[in-house]
Amino acid sequence: MMRSTDQQTARPEGAPPAEPAAPELLELAAEFPAAGRAQWRDLVAGVLRKAGRDELPEPVEDALRVPVATGVTVAPLYTAEDAGDLPSLAGVPGLPPFVRGSRAGAAGVTAAGGADTEVPAGWDVRQRHADPDVTGTREAIAADLDNGVSSLWLVCGEGAVPVESLGEVLADVLLDLAPVSLSGGLPAAEAFLALVAGRTDLAPGGCLGLDPLGVQAATGVEQDLTGLADLARRAPAGWRSVVVDGTVFADAGASAVEELGCAVAAGVAYLRALTDQGLGVDEAFGQLEFRFAASADQFTTIAGLRAARRLWDRVGEASGVPAEARAMRQHAVTSSVMVTKHDPWVNMLRTTVACFAAGVGGADVVTVQPFDAALGLPDAFARRIARNTQSLLVEEGSLARVLDPAGGSWYVESLTEDLAQAAWAWFTEIERAGGLAAALSSGLVGERIAAAWADRGHRLATRTDAITGVSEFPNPAEVLPTRRPAAAPPSGGLPRVRAAAAFEDLRDAVEAVEPRPRVHLATLGPVARHTARATFAANLFGAGGLQTSTGDRAAGFADAGTTVACICGTDRDYAADAADLAAELRAAGAGQVWLAGPPSLDVDGSLDGIDGYVYAGCDAIAVLRRTLEQLGVPDEGHGGHHGPEEVTT
Repeated sequence: MMRSTDQQTARPEGAPPAEPAAPELLELAAEFPAAGRAQWRDLVAGVLRKAGRDELPEPVEDALRVPVATGVTVAPLYTAEDAGDLPSLAGVPGLPPFVRGSRAGAAGVTAAGGADTEVPAGWDVRQRHADPDVTGTREAIAADLDNGVSSLWLVCGEGAVPVESLGEVLADVLLDLAPVSLSGGLPAAEAFLALVAGRTDLAPGGCLGLDPLGVQAATGVEQDLTGLADLARRAPAGWRSVVVDGTVFADAGASAVEELGCAVAAGVAYLRALTDQGLGVDEAFGQLEFRFAASADQFTTIAGLRAARRLWDRVGEASGVPAEARAMRQHAVTSSVMVTKHDPWVNMLRTTVACFAAGVGGADVVTVQPFDAALGLPDAFARRIARNTQSLLVEEGSLARVLDPAGGSWYVESLTEDLAQAAWAWFTEIERAGGLAAALSSGLVGERIAAAWADRGHRLATRTDAITGVSEFPNPAEVLPTRRPAAAPPSGGLPRVRAAAAFEDLRDAVEAVEPRPRVHLATLGPVARHTARATFAANLFGAGGLQTSTGDRAAGFADAGTTVACICGTDRDYAADAADLAAELRAAGAGQVWLAGPPSLDVDGSLDGIDGYVYAGCDAIAVLRRTLEQLGVPDEGHGGHHGPEEVTT
């Protein structure tokens, strides 16, 4: 509301209207009474009690907290009192503790109006290549560099880019303009150094990609860290020799806490090895690049990248590294865990959100994985969409024009602090166990990540964490694109998981059977009364690839070609007719009868003939497995699901 003390005065007839006076006071929402946290809590408590929550925690917002990582939850409301005096609130980009960014701006780019303040020009757009077809990879690299990609990530080795063909693959690349990051261990690094021997004009920002602890984590084979310093001394100017690959842990099911803690522990182990081999601690710090997974959980990704820089700055401070040399160089890669094989086009949306989060979180380098990455080697269209995702966010979305745009958000600042504290506690636990190599060998890391994935697996199985196109809103008529197989990842150590795998394994088993198995939805009452629950049940069974037919009561069941039925109606209809309908379905040949609704509908035990219940929050994986067992569909694998198997009956 605007209020002015100026009074209206008479003006001569025909004179132009006077300019309105500037308001003396601008009161936003002045017509509304002030609202405080206590009032908000009272209103929330009232809503929760109406929903059947009689016993509520204190404070009441704890009833609405959602887990995002091991030991870290987010609340529904954040205010200034939640942020308090967090260290990040006092920081600035480019200065310790680097929470707000590792750089103050991009060299050569000045602010509008000729100000001395520098503004970021964007991050390094890095495209990944792992196709063993040398000619195809060479053409794909040329297309990438001509269309917005600024650096390359080459995966070398068996089934990927041949080490002996590096020269041919990079023949058309102007290495003085486009840096290269390698994955492939010492053979790939040595081959590249031989290729560029004597050159002093290589573009800075590349990485030779040694990560022996990442190899140990993936294969279970202990690695030798000797020789790291020798390679660091031979690395081109402005390049790094070691990558700390946190995605190895993320791909095994780690939450952000385990990924950050393991990455810091690996970084410390590499610092010890490099300094023991004669490098100064400042120089050793400059040899490390960190790689993290960026997921569609955008706020956790943003806060995780911010927390990682704070953790690494603390390591540098404790190691006596000067402030200007303590910034972490971050390479964010869109998560492999979140991508799906079914409805893969939705992955374009997931990677867009993840790329957005990586940019907002301050990553120096970003790789967007193609939407078909879970199906095999990407085609030209998928690579184009991946690189254009970044170009759109930087060029059209102007995402890089503001440093740390999430800074000052009480939610993001609080989440950053919570992740940093939890990850530091995990890092110190690893250190007490003798360091990352010892913690990997002893099983400490594997057990901790397995526990984190079990928690996530339960949320996935109950669809608390929804997977669009797979566990929710599946497309049973989709035709998947085919792709050439990619190289098998290293195995023998930590597992590799995907969030959608449990549902997709069941769906693949169903789709291998002809005719397609189905579930009959036996409805009670008019359409308006049974539609909601029938739609819910069809969506749940569809997540396992099962088709559904619908009929009033038992009508149509005999012709449906199935032995599984699900009764759908209202609570009142169930009380009157569910038991009788279950008996009708049994008489018609049903070997398994579900009811769409919670088990609490049968508090008096009157719903005879019901084998189980499907409802929001039920273990959908367990429901589908029991259904497939009844239908005689073999379940060949459990897809990495570690959630509970029990279904209320």
